[in-house]
Amino acid sequence: MAMDDERFDGMYLQLAQQVGGIDPLLDSFFGFLRRKTDFFSGAVSADAAQETLLKAFGKNRDRAAEDVREKAAKEKKRKAEEQKRRARLQADKDAKQQKAEESRIEEVPAPAPAEAPAAAESSGETSGEASADAEGEDDKGEGKGLKPVNNGAILDNYRWTQTLQDLQVVIEIPKGTRTKFLDVQIQKQQLKVQVKGSDAVVDGELHKAIKMEDSTWSVEDNPSGDNRLLTLSLSKVNQMEWWTCVMVGDPEINTQKVEPENSKLSDLDGETRQTVEKMMYDQRQKAAGLPTADEQSKQDMLKKFMEQHPEMDFSKAKIS
Repeated sequence: MAMDDERFDGMYLQLAQQVGGIDPLLDSFFGFLRRKTDFFSGAVSADAAQETLLKAFGKNRDRAAEDVREKAAKEKKRKAEEQKRRARLQADKDAKQQKAEESRIEEVPAPAPAEAPAAAESSGETSGEASADAEGEDDKGEGKGLKPVNNGAILDNYRWTQTLQDLQVVIEIPKGTRTKFLDVQIQKQQLKVQVKGSDAVVDGELHKAIKMEDSTWSVEDNPSGDNRLLTLSLSKVNQMEWWTCVMVGDPEINTQKVEPENSKLSDLDGETRQTVEKMMYDQRQKAAGLPTADEQSKQDMLKKFMEQHPEMDFSKAKIS
């Protein structure tokens, strides 16, 4: 009879219930062997019956251990499959939520193309715009400074624009000026531009540090005027902040009114996207007279600390 023969399970179960447990069941079974068989009397030796008994016991003991291992392996596999299933469901849920969030992200319009300096000069609006913008400084507590033009400004001696990563400074120079007549010195936080034989157009300290190795300059004819344009492309060291001006001491713009370049936040990598979103959130909070993300976090931590320590008196505490 096979070791796993289950034909008599019902009978054994009923018998075990009647005799009251495993020990009485074994005693009854060996009594049956003694009374009705030659298991004991017909053995070759006194130890033969015991060896047969131990052999049967060993086989079932090993099989019981194997059953435990198989059951544990099946349970482990079941849990792993359940975990994978939950992970897939969570991933699908996160993907749908991410898609829904991205669909709500508004695309910020790109700045309008910068006007040619010659056109501005011919209309007599170059200095006029700067003064008008200065008069139009924010009156709602949103910060001070000129209203940005393409995230920069149009000044008397140059105009400039910027993205988070770099700046572009455009200077008008006389027609026919060749590069050998120019003295352009770009340093980490110093800038000098001069047409030889004339006063320097700019010569001083930059508002912030730049990457010298990634900054360049070039000269080309002005298609809209009777002069040439010297264009400097300056790469920022800190590419997560807006500049208020190019040169220290020059008129500053209101950085709370700058507009990020035309790109979807979903196109940015995770870290850059978080930084830009935080900057935009902080900008909106400041404009509304509300705390920034960092300030709110500090307030929440303080509130939690005060709740955890009701015995302390914070009424006279000076908290910044």
